Amino acid sequence: MKLITESFATQTARWPKSGRVILAQSDPDSVVVYQAYRPSIGHYAAEHRHFGGGGFSMSRMTWIKPNFLWMMYRSGWGTKEGQEVTLAVRLTRSAFDQILDEAVHSSFTSQAYATPEDWKRAVATSNVRLQWDPDHGPSGSPLERRAIQLGLRGPVIEKYAREWILDIEDISEFVESQRQLVVVRKLDELVTPAETVYRVTDPAVATRLELDHNGQH
Repeated sequence: MKLITESFATQTARWPKSGRVILAQSDPDSVVVYQAYRPSIGHYAAEHRHFGGGGFSMSRMTWIKPNFLWMMYRSGWGTKEGQEVTLAVRLTRSAFDQILDEAVHSSFTSQAYATPEDWKRAVATSNVRLQWDPDHGPSGSPLERRAIQLGLRGPVIEKYAREWILDIEDISEFVESQRQLVVVRKLDELVTPAETVYRVTDPAVATRLELDHNGQH
């Protein structure tokens, strides 16, 4: 597996315990995001290093998550129907930053938009949705920390599917091996992709995203 992994216990000790935070595995050139699909879509994407086969739809919004454990919570560690194949999708860092720059909250927030009408206009012209949801621990318990997920549609999903991807890796076997540790409650042995607080360099974007923590890479 190409992903860098690290002890969950080590990582959770350094991650922020609360607030809105983007946790991600990244380097100066790339960022890893996660998606879970049914086998026909997931296997095609992993084999061809792009999306578009196996029933993947360019007309439906697709959601990406940079936080591995948030993906595990949503997919039930790869056990939910239609989410059996977990993909680690490595994007160019510039693409991920562009996605963040275009993101509009899925509901009105006065910190980011002057009026509900301003927010509605932003929603109408944006191809990226932003949601902050409670992050969850390996066993599914909710945390005070908030995790980000980003919904892509229209021209953005087309660029995501074909242009912005550096690599796609099927990590389903890794997910299953770590799920077994969660099932038997051996969290001291659990390893997860190494993630740190992602640095959003544009102050205006960081403010609009309502980040409570912004990394220092």
